[in-house]
Formats: sequence, C-alpha cells, structure tokens
Amino acid sequence: MREVRIFELEHGEPASAWRVARPTIFKVVSGEIWLTVEGDSEDHWLATGESIELPRRAVAWISAGHAGARFAMASGSERASVRPIAGLSVLNWLPRWLGAV
Repeated sequence: MREVRIFELEHGEPASAWRVARPTIFKVVSGEIWLTVEGDSEDHWLATGESIELPRRAVAWISAGHAGARFAMASGSERASVRPIAGLSVLNWLPRWLGAV
C-alpha cells in the first residue's frame, strides 16, 4: 500500500522545499512544475502526466508554471519489491500462531 497526497500551487507562490523521507513518485496532475533537486545539475520542467522518482533524503525545490499546478506525491516506488525480514517467514510463524489460539 502507498500513501498518495495531492497538492496545488499558484503561480505567484514562492518555491517550496521538500525533504524526501522515503522514495517518492512525484507526478504532475495538471499544469507545469519546475523542480530541481539539490546536487542535481539539471532543473526539470514537468507537464501534465509527467513524473519523476525522488530518492530518499533528496531535497527538492518545487514551483508552479504560469497557470498554477496540481501534483501528486506517492510514497514508495512503483518498481520497489517487498523483501521479507531476514529469518522470518510465514511458514515459521503461522503454525506457532495457529497453535496459540
């Protein structure tokens, strides 16, 4: 499961800085977004429907184009896979849990 948040920016609003806690998909829902990531040599202009994956611990600066913008941020990666915790599997704990009831 992923958390998805939707935000709106007006053209005149100052650029906002975001510190990314975990890998995040940033997608423009409408309008245009100017986005730059600290340490990245390029700025990004993203239009409606375009997205970018922001890595954990990145600091991204975001600003809206002339018409304003709406964008969504979803935690986690679409490409990430769930890895089991070392030494724990359903086969190990399920029989013990069933025996406890």
